[in-house]
Amino acid sequence: MNFRNTRKEDPEINLIPLIDVLLVIIIFLMLTTTYSKFAELGIQLPTADAEKQLERPNEINVQITASGQYQVNRRAVVFKDVPALAEELRRAGADMKEPVVIINGDNRVPYQSVVRVMDAARQAGYGQVAFSVEQTR
Repeated sequence: MNFRNTRKEDPEINLIPLIDVLLVIIIFLMLTTTYSKFAELGIQLPTADAEKQLERPNEINVQITASGQYQVNRRAVVFKDVPALAEELRRAGADMKEPVVIINGDNRVPYQSVVRVMDAARQAGYGQVAFSVEQTR
């Protein structure tokens, strides 16, 4: 008796599991790359293409220099703390109806300085705060 099979079969590769795995990988890559644009925010401030607004009479202009000096309506103010700055803003807007606080900050101003002005405006009771930017045109 000869139990040997003299006929050799060619090896067969089943592609269906491979296709399933590739589809799962493609779906995974599609889902993860969708969020990659939110991982990094490219922020370049303070330039804008908007046209310059006319100066309104109910504005309180706060200038912040790169060295951290403050001016309220072109009058130098020494920063002690946020409540003192809020009092300066109240004084500057005493005769105005619903004043708008305009922050004119140098582009190298620390973020903390801008937050201080925003906090002082909130403490002074002013709900409208805007930022001044330079036109790029």
